[in-house]
Amino acid sequence: MSHSPRVVLITGASSGIGEATAHQAAERGDHLVLLARGPEALARAAAECDELGAASTMVVPCDVSDDDSVRAAVAAAVAEHGRLDEVVSCAGVVAYGRLEAVPVEVFDQVLATNLGGAVNLTRHVLPVLRDQDSGSLVFVGSVLGHVATPDMAAYVLSKWGVRGLVRQLRVDNRDRPGISFGYVAPGGVDTPIYRQAANYNDANGRPPFPVSSPERAAARVLAVADQSSRSGQLGLANDVIRFGFSTLPWAYDRLVGPMFRLIAQDQLATVDQGPGNVLEPREELNEVHGHHPNAALAILRNVAALGRGGAAGR
Repeated sequence: MSHSPRVVLITGASSGIGEATAHQAAERGDHLVLLARGPEALARAAAECDELGAASTMVVPCDVSDDDSVRAAVAAAVAEHGRLDEVVSCAGVVAYGRLEAVPVEVFDQVLATNLGGAVNLTRHVLPVLRDQDSGSLVFVGSVLGHVATPDMAAYVLSKWGVRGLVRQLRVDNRDRPGISFGYVAPGGVDTPIYRQAANYNDANGRPPFPVSSPERAAARVLAVADQSSRSGQLGLANDVIRFGFSTLPWAYDRLVGPMFRLIAQDQLATVDQGPGNVLEPREELNEVHGHHPNAALAILRNVAALGRGGAAGR
C-alpha cells in the first residue's frame, strides 16, 4: 500500500537490527534520521539507505547516553522535517561477566547506553509527539528483559528497565491517544553485537538458539511502529523461556547455567577479554549481520568441547 513518506528516527542505526530497520524504512521511501556513535559507519549506512530508495537521509553522530547529544539530534531532526512520525530506540551494548568482574565504568556504561539512552531519547522525542498527538515510539528490548541469565547482569538490568519504561509511558500518556508506545523483544539475532561485546568471562558470547535474522526483527519493529502488529516477543522460544522462568523457577535456575554455556557461548574460540565497544565504538565491526555459524552445529561443537574438559580460550 502506498503512503506519504514517514519521518523515521532510528538510534543504533549503523549496525544490527537498527541498520536493518533503516534499510527497510528506506525501501518503502521514508525520510530517515540515523543516529549512532561512529560517523564512518553511520555514513556507510546512510549511503546504503539512499541506494535503497530513502526519500532523504540525515545522519547525526550521537551518543545516546549523553543527554545533550540526544537533545541536539532530536532538535536537528525536527528543524529539518518539522515532525517525527516513527522513532525507534535500538542503540545497545553488551557486557559478559559476573557482576563483580565487570569494571565499574563498563557496567555503568551498559546501563547508560541501553536504559539511560532510551530515557534520554524519550525525554526529547515525547514533547514532539505530544504536541502532534500522533506518532509512535518503539523500543527494542530483549527476552532478557523478562528473565535472568548467567554473567550478563548489566544487560539484563538494562533491558528489564526498558520494559518498565514502556509500561510507564503508556500509563503517563493516556491523555494522548494518538501516540503509541511499542516494544519488541527479540531472542537470539545474528548481529555483530556479540563479537563487539565487552567480555570478562571465560568464553565468548554468541546468539542463542534459535537465531533470527536482523531483517525479521526489523520487519517486526516497523510493523509495531505502523501499529499493524502488536508489541511483544519475537519468536515462540521466548514464550517458552519466560514460562519456565515464571512458572518453574526452581527448574529454570538449575538449568539456565548449563544451557547458557551450550547455546549462548562459543566454547572453542580464544577469549579476548576487554571492554569491546561499550566505551568506544568499533566501527570496523559494524554491519547488519554477525555471520555467526549455524547455531545447531555450534551447540554440537560446544558439547564436544565441554566433554573434553573446557574451551580453548580458558
